[in-house]
Amino acid sequence: MKELKDLQELVKKIHAMYTGYEDILLLIEMGYEEDDASVIQEIREEIQSFEACYEELRIQTLLSGEYDRCNAVMTIHAGAGGTESCDWAGMLYRMYSRWAEQKGFAITVLDYLDGDITGIKTVTFEVNGENAYGYLKSEKGVHRLVRISPFNAAGKRQTSFASCDVVPDIENDIDIDIDDDDLKIDTYRASGAGGQHVNKTSSAIRITHLPTGIVVQCQNERSQHHNKEKAMQMLKAKLQLLKEQEQADKVSDIRGEVKEIGFGNQIRSYVMQPYTLVKDHRTNEENSNVTAVLDGSIDTFINAYLKGTARQSEGGKS
Repeated sequence: MKELKDLQELVKKIHAMYTGYEDILLLIEMGYEEDDASVIQEIREEIQSFEACYEELRIQTLLSGEYDRCNAVMTIHAGAGGTESCDWAGMLYRMYSRWAEQKGFAITVLDYLDGDITGIKTVTFEVNGENAYGYLKSEKGVHRLVRISPFNAAGKRQTSFASCDVVPDIENDIDIDIDDDDLKIDTYRASGAGGQHVNKTSSAIRITHLPTGIVVQCQNERSQHHNKEKAMQMLKAKLQLLKEQEQADKVSDIRGEVKEIGFGNQIRSYVMQPYTLVKDHRTNEENSNVTAVLDGSIDTFINAYLKGTARQSEGGKS
């Protein structure tokens, strides 16, 4: 049913593009017939709208991976830098929340740990929407922030790091045998908003898969059983991707090329001082409007990554 709904939405978009194309031709014809230069601006606006819709559909054709249509589960970890990095992790969470809101996607927080002073130490959240994983897989890796520290009385420039890990939320039952002896299961009290239930019972679950070191956590549900069920689903999704990797560094690949959260490993830099620039180091895509990017305008970076990945795949086939 989800696939049918997605296809119906795609057909609607194509019909809307066709209608927009005909409207542009009609406006051009009217402008010539009536020698009316006032329609030029309207034509430009219609063309810009058409191009944006065309680009969106073109990008969707690149989302052909097995799990691209799935919802996504993203985890953000604060890295080296203490309070600074916790604040940066909070800023990243806000950026992805804004992006999801602009896409019409829904976010559900699965696990959340506040920073000691401000921001977030770690947060895991589910992004529900068409091709959510296909888009957000581009965000796996270390993100670097350079700014004048609001927490430094001397006003010195500070570099902070946070990492993003993204896996698909595979809804179907995954046929993977997991030995109970390979699991370390910890329970703890849920934190964050949640009324009387929070901090009263140890309903939150943390599961460590000892052979791979993969850790998953969930505290969203009120019941320990439901949290364990969701955490196991997340673990199976990671192990399923790990199983499909044929490269030597399998664990690194499944965890989104997660490396040490520090210098030299970043996929993208967000510089606020002494100049403003966001640069993706994999694609060289840049945007000098850091404020807009942190408000969720990250589609240009996502699109550049998808195009680059597609070109690499085509090169590999040839």
